[in-house]
Amino acid sequence: MKRLSKKQMRIFAVGQLGWSTLSGIISAWFVTFYLPTQVDIQSGAIQYIVPGLVIGGFLTVLGLITALSRIFDAVTDPWIASLSDRSKNPRGRRIPFMQYAAIPLSVVTVLLFCAPVNEISSWNIVWISVFIVLFYLFMTMYCTPYNALISEFGKTQDDRMYISTAISLTFFAGTMLAYTPFVFAGMLRGSVGFAWSYRICFIVLAVISCICMLIPTFCLNEKEFVDTKPSNVNMLKSLGATFKNKDFRTFVGSDIMYWVGLTLFQTGLPFFVKVSMNISEAYTMYFLGGMTVLSACFYPFVSKLVRKFGKKKLVIAGFLGLALAYVIAALIGILGTAEHGNSSIPGMIFGVLICIIAAFPMALLGIIPQSIVADVAEADGIETGENREGMFFAARTFAMKFGQSLAMLVFTSLAIIGTTQNTNSNDITASVTGMTIVGWVAVAFCVLGAIFLSFYNEKKIMATIDKTKKS
Repeated sequence: MKRLSKKQMRIFAVGQLGWSTLSGIISAWFVTFYLPTQVDIQSGAIQYIVPGLVIGGFLTVLGLITALSRIFDAVTDPWIASLSDRSKNPRGRRIPFMQYAAIPLSVVTVLLFCAPVNEISSWNIVWISVFIVLFYLFMTMYCTPYNALISEFGKTQDDRMYISTAISLTFFAGTMLAYTPFVFAGMLRGSVGFAWSYRICFIVLAVISCICMLIPTFCLNEKEFVDTKPSNVNMLKSLGATFKNKDFRTFVGSDIMYWVGLTLFQTGLPFFVKVSMNISEAYTMYFLGGMTVLSACFYPFVSKLVRKFGKKKLVIAGFLGLALAYVIAALIGILGTAEHGNSSIPGMIFGVLICIIAAFPMALLGIIPQSIVADVAEADGIETGENREGMFFAARTFAMKFGQSLAMLVFTSLAIIGTTQNTNSNDITASVTGMTIVGWVAVAFCVLGAIFLSFYNEKKIMATIDKTKKS
């Protein structure tokens, strides 16, 4: 079978630019749009659903909707993976799923922000519930087959590292695109109002995303590069067989720790800036953008380091490097800042230091884990004779979503320590003490991730792959 050229690998990576933009819109704006703060309401934001912690005194209506949709999402991950692994479509097992999902995913993303009643209403709750479920369904239909192609398109270790690097770059680019409404919505607000200033931005981003997601489905012929026999195992047996793989279980345990630690930091960054550093929340974008650009500068060196040190050692180094950045974040509350009047260190110095320290670990952890999953899936296929790449990547996606959901619950519980949270308000009242605890908890999860991964048998996996390549 043919190998993808570098140009074709870059075309494949464009698909990730599309879906990561849509995913970024949900991550950055879903809660912001439907749980507006008092400042947003004064700017014209509409409250579409009941505000505050009204479910048991600790959960919002939107939080309950999100939690239930995640449960649905957890079921569809292995289901779509199994359908893709077993597909006998003459155009391939992956590309048709991606092609069918791209347009609905883009449309649903926009409709999710178009609640029908411009006031608090149960109809809005129904609308949001339906479209968030559809969003996750179509996202899974695109992403699970897409990620499985990393293993199938990556014929060699160099190919996999190149693909992983390319999609990491487009993932960062898509995430940054999703934040552009911070700039453009403000420009539109005076003429179209608060809600439509965001909706127009989302429509433009959705069109761009849809085109990006469709490009690899029309420009790459899966059958020219992949010749794998469809799996004959049903969903439950395939999922069970996937988790019987000891090395994959080890990786998933480590990966959950990574996503918890990362999400705690990403969610908490505006609060570290605003509360711990005591500087303008606007600096969040500067810190995030600076860290992303600096991290991308390290990307060309990751493949060379992998050839020299292996993937396992570098990911462990990434965990420990990220933990060090979180230590700095935790120390802000202990050392204090010049802005708080109890230290000679300006809050800005802490932010810059965190960005510099975190950039290289983010490069390692943004590229290598995807390649490890591809290695484990290939080695498992060689040993069992079953091609279940889709199920392996679906399980990894589930680990990511579980880690992110757990982190959100942990963050909202820890950040408010030392404050009196107003249960009728959408504003999270974070304290310096709470954010210090969040920082140390993030450190703990990163260290646990490194410990888990130390049990991963990289030599065995690579020996299985290399033996087949030589025969």
